[in-house]
Amino acid sequence: MSAKFVHLHVHSEYSLLDGLTQIDKLISRAKELDMSAVALTDHGVMYGVIEFYKAAKKAGIKPLIGMEGYVGEGKSESNHLLLIAKNHTGYKNLMHLSTIAHLEGFYYKPRFTKELLAKYHSGLICTSACPKGEIGQLLIDGNYTAAKKAVLWYQELFKDDYYLEIQRHQYADYFATVKDNPKILDKLQKMQKSENLWVDGIVKLSRDVGIKLVATNDAHYLDQTDATAQDALVCISTGKNVSDIDRLRYIDTPTFHLRSIDEMAQIFPDLPDALSNTGEIAGKCEVEIELGQWYFPEIELPDKKSAPEYLQELAHARLESKYPHPTPEVKKRLEYELEVICSKGYSPYFLLLGDLVNWCTDHGIITNTRGSAAGSLVTYVIGITTVDPLRYELPFERFLNPFRPSPPDIDIDVADNRREEVIAYITQKYGADKVAQICTFGRMLARAAVRDVAR
Repeated sequence: MSAKFVHLHVHSEYSLLDGLTQIDKLISRAKELDMSAVALTDHGVMYGVIEFYKAAKKAGIKPLIGMEGYVGEGKSESNHLLLIAKNHTGYKNLMHLSTIAHLEGFYYKPRFTKELLAKYHSGLICTSACPKGEIGQLLIDGNYTAAKKAVLWYQELFKDDYYLEIQRHQYADYFATVKDNPKILDKLQKMQKSENLWVDGIVKLSRDVGIKLVATNDAHYLDQTDATAQDALVCISTGKNVSDIDRLRYIDTPTFHLRSIDEMAQIFPDLPDALSNTGEIAGKCEVEIELGQWYFPEIELPDKKSAPEYLQELAHARLESKYPHPTPEVKKRLEYELEVICSKGYSPYFLLLGDLVNWCTDHGIITNTRGSAAGSLVTYVIGITTVDPLRYELPFERFLNPFRPSPPDIDIDVADNRREEVIAYITQKYGADKVAQICTFGRMLARAAVRDVAR
């Protein structure tokens, strides 16, 4: 039996400087609202997916993994489109679309074409998204024929996994609150008119073409009381003042929250199927992400040797360059470390880093390896580190031991002015599709938040 209603269109803080909701709080709120499933559909990215997946699973809520992508053919076109993974194939295709959109289609926003969507549509559920979607824009412009043609294209591609999305943000309910400001009132009246054109057109398309409706709420924050904070966030993003009228203003209609099931029923009393169809979509989705398994790169080695074989050969061959007359204790330590490293499957990691650091050394690029890796004799003899762990009595076990579940972490600093050369080397050696730069996310702590809000 499908759920009465499931939120399919939800933005978190990973919709940067737009969404306000933190993942853990999203899951807690969904739990409070007695929801069996909830989606994460950030703008063009999948930054929060793993955090979301783990938190939802822990709470006993089905995680629906999605993305509100940007689809367009030219630089000026970036129509919204909601995509949700049905299965692991769909999950991988979401990653393909997001990655290619960033690497090849980025123009202010990460965009992908319909041609690319057709290539990577398998395993995905698609909805027409918000009024900023292709269908919504055509309907608001009064072009029903073009909207119908576009709908038929998506239906042909996704079959029964294509749905027409509707929202009701009740702009008219807030006319009275802004009646003393004619400009804001005029904006709200225009938005209500656009929403009416969009919703009426979507309902007509549903009946004419036979495509199911789904109701969503485009949640950008959890509660209506969060609207002020989210509005400030948008102002920081756009460089506008809160008092500005001619800007993106969510604050005048604080309805972009995670509504309860009862709230959704109250605003869609005439379209109960649009609510229940969200449960149908949730029922179609079964994505399992394998966590806790590490995948190391495959490295081409001489004479078709395995990574453990080659690491052992390399370590023994270079031992005498560090210890011309190695004692039994030195040999015993080396064998012990190699046994631990190889038995845990980390040989490729050590070979890759050894090759990288030695290449830097050969090309006069200064490197520095930090942390507990200095306690490893293997890293010392193959050239990753320059500190003799035996001389300084550094324990290997602080770096890696047979009982440690997590993989070793070797931090390498590279001279800033030669960094691009290093990236070019590993990209050329392993392939552009195998090398990526990762990001870290900074949060606005109290002082920075006050400063940015006060600007």
